Amino acid sequence: MSTGEPIQSFEKLRISASMLKAMKELGFTKPTPIQSESFAPILSGKDIVGIAQTGTGKTLAYSLPILDALPYSEQMNPRVLILVPTRELVLQVVDQLEEYSKFKSVRILGLYGGVNIKQQIEPITQGADVVVATPGRLYDLAVSRILQLKNIKQLVIDEVDVMLDLGFRFQLNNIFDLLPPRRQNIMFSATMTTEIDLIIDEIFIKPTRIAIGFSGEPLKNIEQVSYAVPNFYTKVNLLAHLLSDKEEFKKVIVFVGTKKLADKIFDTLEGELGNSISVVHSNKSQNFRIKAIEDFDSEKNRIMISTDVMARGLDLEHMSHVVNFDTPEFPENYIHRIGRTGRAGRMGKSIIFFTNKEEDYKIEIELLMNMEIPELDFPEEVAVSSQLIPEERKLKVAKSPHGNSAKNQKTTAYHKKADKNTKENLGSKWKREGSKKYKKPQRKGDKIQNRNSKKKR
Repeated sequence: MSTGEPIQSFEKLRISASMLKAMKELGFTKPTPIQSESFAPILSGKDIVGIAQTGTGKTLAYSLPILDALPYSEQMNPRVLILVPTRELVLQVVDQLEEYSKFKSVRILGLYGGVNIKQQIEPITQGADVVVATPGRLYDLAVSRILQLKNIKQLVIDEVDVMLDLGFRFQLNNIFDLLPPRRQNIMFSATMTTEIDLIIDEIFIKPTRIAIGFSGEPLKNIEQVSYAVPNFYTKVNLLAHLLSDKEEFKKVIVFVGTKKLADKIFDTLEGELGNSISVVHSNKSQNFRIKAIEDFDSEKNRIMISTDVMARGLDLEHMSHVVNFDTPEFPENYIHRIGRTGRAGRMGKSIIFFTNKEEDYKIEIELLMNMEIPELDFPEEVAVSSQLIPEERKLKVAKSPHGNSAKNQKTTAYHKKADKNTKENLGSKWKREGSKKYKKPQRKGDKIQNRNSKKKR
């Protein structure tokens, strides 16, 4: 847990002049709690597990002490490895590290999938001090011996819970086997799970745990409200109504549970909102995703619709609102979604839409945060649609007590049976007559008991 008084300036951390100059140029004057608490333990070389709310500066928390202590070297093989779950995070972390170390001589390389692996071989041969990578691409390069990991002194695992959700456990285990056993392990995340604890037990040596807040604690500078909405198309109508206020909703990310629904919302609103709206998810090409994020971050686009692939780690500046178009089933995902706004001490706003089916999910979120999300009155000027998407129509079909409800409710028409079909089905002759003569044993072993009783007679 957090201990001691918070550090009031980066000068107090006694960082090098080059790093301090970079912090001042970036406008960073005071370290966040996770940054001040992590600096000395990481410098000590101990294994570190850091837990802090999303949006509190975890990237700088681990990169500042690492970069500050990293000496100049001309060796070809990297000394620091940073693993992140997505391609977008690789690009973002690389950009941030280059900004932090702009007055130092540090070679930083980003590696990720979705592009031809041959394109990444040449940058590797030119040498790197720090490699930021997704687990899948890193493992492919390491196992083929294109990238040598024998000189890694520090391993950072960022957003490890997302990596596990994306199915990277196999690659992580294999990467651990390829790394030198004597290294410093650093893990940062906003949540902890049982599976993460297993990884810590397997590879960490007496780690120092730094916890700032807890995983379900929302940032206090995020205003949260909710709307009860009956169905998908009414949600679309409400979303369009809210987004029409350009002064209030200056920069908005709309989170949706599935790629299919994200595309459907975009297709429905594109005609009304035009070039101010974009959509991003994992089915989009790498170049498309990068361009969409850049346009949104530079405010060329005002609204971005996205699945949860965007909810973790991306530091998008000056976000005015996060809209949860659906209510996430796992309450931790809500915390990460709303963490895209209210960053670096700024005020932010979050809106959540919930249906009757999603109300239980909303309650779980409120229990995790230990607070109630205020519900606003549904605007009278917004049309309530009776149109349902296929997923909602399935929910409307009542279950028959005889099973196979879809078959029983195919039609509402009534057809009288023909006379020949009105007879009662009494079953086969064997069931009606044979069963009277040959009684079925009631439990295992009755056949033997019946045979023995006949012998006695």
